[in-house]
This record gives sequence, C-alpha cells and structure tokens, in this order.
Amino acid sequence: MIARPEGGPRVVVGVDDSAGARCALSWAIGEARLRRLPLLVAHAAPLPPHVSAAGQLGCGITEALRGSGAELIARLLAEVSDGPPDGVEMTALALVGEPGATLVRLAGDDDILVVGHGTRSPFSRLLRPSVRLHCARRARATLVCVRPPAFDTLLECLTARDESPEHVPDSRFRRLGRRLRLPL
Repeated sequence: MIARPEGGPRVVVGVDDSAGARCALSWAIGEARLRRLPLLVAHAAPLPPHVSAAGQLGCGITEALRGSGAELIARLLAEVSDGPPDGVEMTALALVGEPGATLVRLAGDDDILVVGHGTRSPFSRLLRPSVRLHCARRARATLVCVRPPAFDTLLECLTARDESPEHVPDSRFRRLGRRLRLPL
C-alpha cells in the first residue's frame, strides 16, 4: 500500500490507453482539485502469459513494462491536462500485475477509486477480464466508473460548431447523423 500524506483519503485512478481511461483521468483530476485531495495515477500492466509460465522475470521484461507504463501515464497527462495538473498533489505509478487486483490493493477504505467504463466484446472479456467489474466486486473504496461521452453529446458539440464559417457542410458526422435520423 502506498503511504498517504497525513493518512487522509486520496483519489486513485487506473489508466490504460482507452477513451474511458482518458475520461476517468480527467474526472479524477477535477475531483482531486475540487476536494483538495492527493491524486494517485496508476497503470498496471499484466505480465504476459509466456513470461510468467517460463519463469523469466529476471530478463528485463518487468522493467520494460514499467517503462512503457510510465510513458503512457506521461502521454495521457499531456493529452488530458497538458502535463501534471496544477493545484493537485500527484503521484504516478507504473506497476506490473493484474490491473483489477492492483487497483483494489492500492485503494484504501477512505479513498475514491476511479476507473473508465469501456465497451468490449464477449470474446475480449474472455481473454482479458473487466477491471471495472473486478473493482466493483472487491474494492473497499468508493468506486466511480466514468463513461466516455455518448454519441449524442459528441453530435451536440459538432452541431454547436455549425455556426462557424470553417464548418464543412457534409462532414462524416453529419452523414452518420442523417443515417441515424438525428436532427442536425
């Protein structure tokens, strides 16, 4: 367990390279800023099955996974908030292990655990279990699942741009809206 400043609560967010994780990170930054809580951004990479079966942990794979996790966290922070967020005490961790179990271990009773909510196929769920469901079943912390914006929200944003002169009248989203019979 990571030591907390003054033993108080914190916001723990799990990230990966998905739209749901970007939205979860954005929400967690805002919540940490609003509540004046420290933020812990964590990426947990599962160990590849061939490595764990062969027992090859000493061959630099864990260091490579941690390095790529740290790069991912830095890239996501740059995309979401142009680097480390201002006004928020932040810690970033790149770990090796099953993501759901790692997040459950990191988040204490008084923490807020934030995860993204994505959509995956049943076959994908067989290969890689849902982190969100694992956390919902086992976490003691308050769990927040953040969904990416709905398609309707994206359409609203795009139609708000319709008044601008650089708007292309027959965009791909407008054609999709016509196909779905949405009023644009």
